[in-house]
Amino acid sequence: MAPKERGSGKIGVDVATDCRDITVHAASFDHRGGPVFYASLPCPTESFKEPRTNGSGDKHRLVSILWDHLVALGSPFWKCFRSSNGDDLPIHVVRGPLGKPHFLLGEYRGPAVSFSEGGGKVWAALCGDRSDIGIDVAGTDEFQKEYPFHRVFNDQELKHALRLAGGELGNASALLWSIKEAVVKALGCAFHLVDPLQINVYPPVAGGDGGYTFPVRLSGKALMLFPMDAGRYIWVRSLPHVKMWLSITILNRQPLV
Repeated sequence: MAPKERGSGKIGVDVATDCRDITVHAASFDHRGGPVFYASLPCPTESFKEPRTNGSGDKHRLVSILWDHLVALGSPFWKCFRSSNGDDLPIHVVRGPLGKPHFLLGEYRGPAVSFSEGGGKVWAALCGDRSDIGIDVAGTDEFQKEYPFHRVFNDQELKHALRLAGGELGNASALLWSIKEAVVKALGCAFHLVDPLQINVYPPVAGGDGGYTFPVRLSGKALMLFPMDAGRYIWVRSLPHVKMWLSITILNRQPLV
């Protein structure tokens, strides 16, 4: 039976162009979470791939712009903080032991942030409440015939993804991979602790804006590691871009009602 779209993370997207020539997309999952801001920059040098803690570089620029948009909303979670132009609480982005990025405002923990790289760009997403977030982009050219599809995707999820992708295996695989990667980024473990086959993607429950809303559930070892997610769906919104898919998930662990 298909899951009902309860707390499904349906996204409505607004677009604003920052004065620094970066287009910021505002996405609201539902009445319980968000909003989410995401944006991208042309892919810089290899130095981006290492976390910057000195407040400089393209990663800092992306996060600063997203943070400024969040502050402008007057969010009750962050109303005591100022924009990135303030000197009292400088922005830092650091990484945990498993690579999960953390957004710090001075010594204070900021909102959840996530990064991805694809399509010649670096992408960043920032969550407006205290939920965890994951973003991933995957290109269709990453999945050639020799790719070990059976080790990453189960038969049922690949079948329904192929229907959405017009029967193109590379396109369907990019869609599913971006979903699974976004989920494990929100969980904070990437694929260091769980297997892709333990992230189960179900057929979408909603479309619109050219994208889809997918329910996802954990199984096996992943569910043992994250028992708080038993009996609930993790919701992911996926949007097509040129020869790639972008997926975002918010992981809100409020009690089920």
